Formats: sequence, C-alpha cells, structure tokens
Amino acid sequence: MTILCKTCGTSYDDSDEIIAHCKACEDERQFVPASGQAWITPEAVTATHSNKWQQHEENLLSIKTVPAFAINQRAFVLRTPHGNVLWDCIANLDTATELLINALGGIRAIAISHPHYYTTMQDWAETFSAPIWLHASDREWIMRDSTAIRLWEGDSMELLPSVRLLRLGGHFAGGTVLHWTEGDGVLLAGDILQVTPGRDAVSFMWSYPNMLPLPAVTVENILHRLDDVKFERLYGAFEGQNMIGQAHDKVIRSGQKYVDCLKQERA
Repeated sequence: MTILCKTCGTSYDDSDEIIAHCKACEDERQFVPASGQAWITPEAVTATHSNKWQQHEENLLSIKTVPAFAINQRAFVLRTPHGNVLWDCIANLDTATELLINALGGIRAIAISHPHYYTTMQDWAETFSAPIWLHASDREWIMRDSTAIRLWEGDSMELLPSVRLLRLGGHFAGGTVLHWTEGDGVLLAGDILQVTPGRDAVSFMWSYPNMLPLPAVTVENILHRLDDVKFERLYGAFEGQNMIGQAHDKVIRSGQKYVDCLKQERA
C-alpha cells in the first residue's frame, strides 16, 4: 500500500505499519506542520482533487492539482518529435490525466528537478512505461524504489534531441533544470531558480519555507553554469511563474545582485 505525506506529497510504501516520519519534511529544506505529521492515500487525493491543464506554448503544457495539495507545484508536459517529456511531478495521477497524456502520445521520459517533487513518480513511470531520470547526488531521497529509476551523473545530460538536463545544485546537490534548445530556448527551472512575484527576477535559496539562503559562492557557480546557456523564456515551479522574455539576462542580473548583497553584508 502506498501513502503520501500530506505536506510535501512524497510517497512511501506502508507495510501495514504507520510511518511516523517523513524524511523530506524533517529536513530543514522543508517543514513538519505545527499540527504534526499527517498521511493520505493516493485514492483519497484523487477522490477530492482534479488536475488543471494550461497550454503555455505550442508544445508546452502544465498540470496543476486543484484544490491545492502539498507543496502545490506544477508539472510540465513537453512535446517533442522524439517523444514527450514529463518535467517534475505531482502526486495526483487520475484517470482524466492518464487519458489526456495518452492522447498526446504518452510519455517518453520523466525528469525531476529535485526531491521535493518526486511525489508519485513511480506510479507515473509504471502507468506510461517511462524511465525516471534523477541526479545521482540526490539518491538518498528516493523513498520508494522503482525499476524505472535511472541515476545520471555529472553536470549535463542529453535526455532527447533538443532536450538536456543541467545540474545547477544549490537547493539540493543534484538540483536540476531542463533546457529545451528549440528556437530561442526555454528553461524549466522548478524552484532551483525561484521566480519572484514581479516575474522579472529570480532568487536562490537553500530552504524556501525556512528562508535559509545559499552562500554567494554557490550562486556564483550557478551563474557560471548558466552563462552560455541560451534561453529566452523560463517557467518556474508554481502557477504564474512565467518569464516570457529576456529570461537569461534576468537570471544573470538577479544572481549578480544576490551575490553583491551578500558580499556587502560581509564587508
């Protein structure tokens, strides 16, 4: 039997024992609510929630669960001539979502930015017969095993033609973004880069709910890895976090401002 953490959506195998702790939430990059740890079954989520779809570009759609569940991130379906990619994951996999994805041609590969969005990736992989690509640096956060999981190493991996994964680190050691190289380029960033409310900047954090920043040297490394990456548009983890122009310049400028602020504080 599978159960889900109600706070982060991570799925666990419940072998007839009540799980007292969610490892993902007890880590300082997440949180356990003041009311305590709570669990829910996937069936209960599906019975009370549905998934909302939105088309952002001709070949890019997002999926978000309503009403909000757990962290409330969105996933993306990127359509390519070589197969569709599911980027990041949400816990709710209902029959309507299965039907719609199959109508779009299924899923060729699943890739996830970081452990907070692993959720029910194992079920999505089984349903669509797709491998899950996770960075090896985050292997300790896999709470349910699956034969579909593939661990990749290094700082870059070509997932499909025109689609590559880039390890930026930061929020997690294996923190990954997806670079779609078609046209002017698109970056799917999860919250490895957190789009700010004005949609004209990003921030960089080790823990978002606990507001713990990253050190300047880590952000400088992220900027270095993105320096030659071409992308005009960027889509973040949450609804509305869409940068539809000059995204590369905005990310680099944001990172430089972040580093400058930290260095001024030390001075």
